[in-house]
Amino acid sequence: MAEQNQPKSLKRQLGMTGAIALGLGSIVGTGVFVSLGLAAGVAGPSVIIGLAIAAFVATCNGLNSAQLAANHPVSGGAYEYGYRYLNPWLGFTAGWMFLIAKSASAATAALGFAGYLLNLLGISAARGYLVPIALAAVVILTGLILLGIRRSNIVNIGIVSITLLSLVFFILAGLPLVVEAGFDNFTPFVLANGETPDGLAEGLGAVLQATALMFVAYTGYGRIATLGEEVREPSQTIPRAIITTLILTMTLYMGVAIVGIGSVGAETLGNVTREEVAPLEVAARNFAVPGSAVILAIGAVTATLGVLLNLILGLSRVLLAMGRRDDMPSVVARVRESGSTTTPYMAILVMGGAIAALVLIGDVRITWSFSAFTVLIYYALTDLSALQIPDEDRLYPKWIAWAGLMSCLFLAFWVDQQIWLVGLGLIAAGLLWRLAIRNLSAKYSQD
Repeated sequence: MAEQNQPKSLKRQLGMTGAIALGLGSIVGTGVFVSLGLAAGVAGPSVIIGLAIAAFVATCNGLNSAQLAANHPVSGGAYEYGYRYLNPWLGFTAGWMFLIAKSASAATAALGFAGYLLNLLGISAARGYLVPIALAAVVILTGLILLGIRRSNIVNIGIVSITLLSLVFFILAGLPLVVEAGFDNFTPFVLANGETPDGLAEGLGAVLQATALMFVAYTGYGRIATLGEEVREPSQTIPRAIITTLILTMTLYMGVAIVGIGSVGAETLGNVTREEVAPLEVAARNFAVPGSAVILAIGAVTATLGVLLNLILGLSRVLLAMGRRDDMPSVVARVRESGSTTTPYMAILVMGGAIAALVLIGDVRITWSFSAFTVLIYYALTDLSALQIPDEDRLYPKWIAWAGLMSCLFLAFWVDQQIWLVGLGLIAAGLLWRLAIRNLSAKYSQD
């Protein structure tokens, strides 16, 4: 077992199936099992409109990520793209935003896992167990990832399979109840009073806030690009895997949203999410098929675990890339080699610790809303990078990059004001950190 302090390339071990499974495992989890309830509580049945808008924005960003990953297939995602196509300061901002956004998403996934597990065990009222169980999940999965990406990917494929089967079951088992209820749970479709200008503005604002929350639920495809250094034939595999992943995810999300709202109503989904972090499992209790709630809860447990697993993977690779450039302490760039496996063990440990700290907040609404703002800024920088690619190297039209950029910047400020103000403050703090690090490096080099 060799260990070196110098930056070392990671080995290409992921093919098409593994890349798609990675994308599905990163997307289909917290977004559909937890944040759908949060967004429904904000916008009511019109969250379906938010889902459709978010799907469009995600498609633009997915194609831009695929374009960039095909042209520059290295670990680090938009952090590396920003360095190559923009400038070091914007590249750093992209990496900094990714670490913050996805750490918050990972904490939400851990809390979602704990909420569904408690419901599955019949102890949903025991709120005191939520955070300890979430922390235990973070520790265990961090240990698994330290064993290497190949073992992690095998576990991930199993997790994704169970998750997808449970969601297909949820849609099929719940459709009869939706048909029986008719349109009762979809009216009023917009929560605000649409007969007045103020009511229309309020309803539109709710839809846009829900869109921002649900956009984050689509963004796991970026994990495929983030691990670009470990994908075989990246220029072909990454774009195809991202597009396939998005198509499958959009279909599932729409089906689950219609069945979830149609069976118990958007208000119930929102209330349950705030109190028990398990909206779909509660909806499944109303299905006529025996054991529906248990099947759904098992799928939710595996899904949220899958998201947490893939987020730790992606976060560690971005931190590795930042350590290589000395934007973070160089210790996080250390890689351990064992046989055919290379593992950025220090980056994994650091990100596992950061996620565990955020779990202590214990509130999925705060962690998910915060991730919405920061991830929208991250993808805006991804889109801006995609705009710089020469026309002769483009896979997709330039308007797609413009559409993604403008949509992300617009939606970022539709989350709660306190959230985006804190987000802007953290961007400033990150830039000051980089300035201080650079000044210290310059001073020591002169000495």
